[in-house]
Amino acid sequence: MAKQIVWSRLAHNDRIKILEYWTKRTKSTRYSRKLNRLFNDAVELISRYPQMGKKTEMENIRVKVVRDYFLTYRETEKAIEVLTVWDTRQDPEKFEQVLV
Repeated sequence: MAKQIVWSRLAHNDRIKILEYWTKRTKSTRYSRKLNRLFNDAVELISRYPQMGKKTEMENIRVKVVRDYFLTYRETEKAIEVLTVWDTRQDPEKFEQVLV
């Protein structure tokens, strides 16, 4: 049974910024829509198979790779909480700071 998906405010804002960036860069919404679909598909899969993501050093936090992005999440009893959508081309030290 699939768990409910809950996007944190940070993850929601990350996602919006990423999609806006690609719309502005490509001067089209085509890639942004495709990327958004990939994010949705990944989260839907995670909701059914929460253990599929790679474990991190932080307890109960996992990562699912979607193109150049990390979808970080944690499983609770009733839901999957999406914590961040992280562009992997950024400084990795900042990634650790965001999760703390």
